[in-house]
Amino acid sequence: MTESFCIRPIHFDDNATVAAIIRAVMPEFGACGDGFAINDPEVDYMHRAYAAPRCAYFVVEKDGVVRGGGGIAPLEGAEQDVCELRKMYFLPELRGLGAGAALLERCLDTARLQGFRRCYIETLRGMDAAMRLYERFGFNRIADPMGATGHRGCDRFYLLEL
Repeated sequence: MTESFCIRPIHFDDNATVAAIIRAVMPEFGACGDGFAINDPEVDYMHRAYAAPRCAYFVVEKDGVVRGGGGIAPLEGAEQDVCELRKMYFLPELRGLGAGAALLERCLDTARLQGFRRCYIETLRGMDAAMRLYERFGFNRIADPMGATGHRGCDRFYLLEL
């Protein structure tokens, strides 16, 4: 079976497209105020932000057009063996094609190669499909946030032993 999408590392030329995707998708789920990733300074320069050590960001193309992405980075304010799955968002036309599972697998494989032993995710009520995906991959819901992400708007937290 041929995949109808392609996952690749982010390029500099993807910055504006990825920023537009993040700014389009987050409001769908009410994630558009203070304390949400939509306001993170890195949104406009994802390529540079994820070029840092132990970071990676991937985009998902469908029909040659970037329609989603996600990445990993060390979890700020946490132990060195903890990474965070960050800014994983898809436009509606990419959803339901298996791209979420494929991208999550790519991110987790990359995290293991970078020496991380745990992966943390913050999300929020209403992002039900994302939470089902995380749980399918073995993420466990935890009661409290970890690290210092600054995303006070998130109300669901998950951790996976890699």
